[in-house]
Amino acid sequence: MADRSFLDWPFFSDRHRDLADALEIWAADTLPAFAARAHAENTVADATRDLVAHLAKGGWLRHAVPTPYGLSQSLDVRSLCLIRETLARHLGLADFAFAMQGLGSAPVSMFGSPAQRDALLPGIADGTKIGAFALSEPGAGSNPADMITWAQRDGDQYILNGEKTWISNAGIATHYTVFARTGEDGAKGLSVLVVPADAPGLTVAQKIAVIAPHPLGRLVFKDCRVPADSLVGAEGDGFKIAMATLDTFRSSVGAAALGFARRALDETLNRVNERHIGGTPLADHQMTQSRIADMALSIDAAALLIYRAAWTKDSSGARISREAAMAKLHATEMAQQVIDSAVQLHGGLGVVSGSPVEVLYREIRSLRIYEGTSEIQKLIIAQQTLRNHAGSTA
Repeated sequence: MADRSFLDWPFFSDRHRDLADALEIWAADTLPAFAARAHAENTVADATRDLVAHLAKGGWLRHAVPTPYGLSQSLDVRSLCLIRETLARHLGLADFAFAMQGLGSAPVSMFGSPAQRDALLPGIADGTKIGAFALSEPGAGSNPADMITWAQRDGDQYILNGEKTWISNAGIATHYTVFARTGEDGAKGLSVLVVPADAPGLTVAQKIAVIAPHPLGRLVFKDCRVPADSLVGAEGDGFKIAMATLDTFRSSVGAAALGFARRALDETLNRVNERHIGGTPLADHQMTQSRIADMALSIDAAALLIYRAAWTKDSSGARISREAAMAKLHATEMAQQVIDSAVQLHGGLGVVSGSPVEVLYREIRSLRIYEGTSEIQKLIIAQQTLRNHAGSTA
């Protein structure tokens, strides 16, 4: 059982504590049945669909959308982080399924028209619709301003041409929130459109297999037509919408990494107390204790950064680019190190395919890349720190 004393921190209200307690019970009862299907490439797509349905039935997807479709007037980042941390600790694919429902619909949640929100968000909350966030392109991953997918206005429609890659939920999503160029080069020319999966001219051209299976693929748009009212916000708002969405969800990526790290520490504590060397529990050796201390310290430090960022966003509503980048960077890098230590302390069992720490070793790696690589987070932190310094000395 993971250490849950962090719930006593002042970042949380009783509502958040009740949420964490209820989800812990639900996850322990529900998610073990999905473990085998979640870790196999040939069953992961169907498992994701089923997990969305179960998350909806449990009421958890109502935290991924705002009222009147969800439970908060705006997306509550502390709730998002608590849910992702708990789900990730139990089953990585469950975290993925929840996260994509929120990320794939967030542009509409935050910037969509009432009609767009009514058309999409109830289905996200009840699991009848599955979301996807289509931002990355083969030549425009870390810098969305370089994207070349084009959406041209043609009367009461937009015509899309181009491709997107590394798109989570590709092939199972019912809609894609697509970022495309509608104007000038650079960030100012980007816009967002909601594209149904069955839109003529849209195909899933390639499914991409990765070290920790989940639905991932490449989308191709060839004269794909969607109604003009598919546009979210105004033309040219795309970069602002992308950054606001990532501002909200980057902290939750750190929370997912935190969940992986907590699971790794739990598995390690069990192992070092059970395993004896020369008649002495592995836990009694000082070198083991040194690693355990580093793991515990790193986990608490990451949790403080994550929930500081989430609390700041929920309390002020202001941009938290620096805080979110710090949380995502530290938590994902920390989790990689903690899980590596867990594998080491498990010895040979740590590299047995399918063992808990081996699965975690594969699952954590992508979190240091998606929604902005660790290197991009460092640039954000440095740029914000330099900007704040310039402002304070002006």
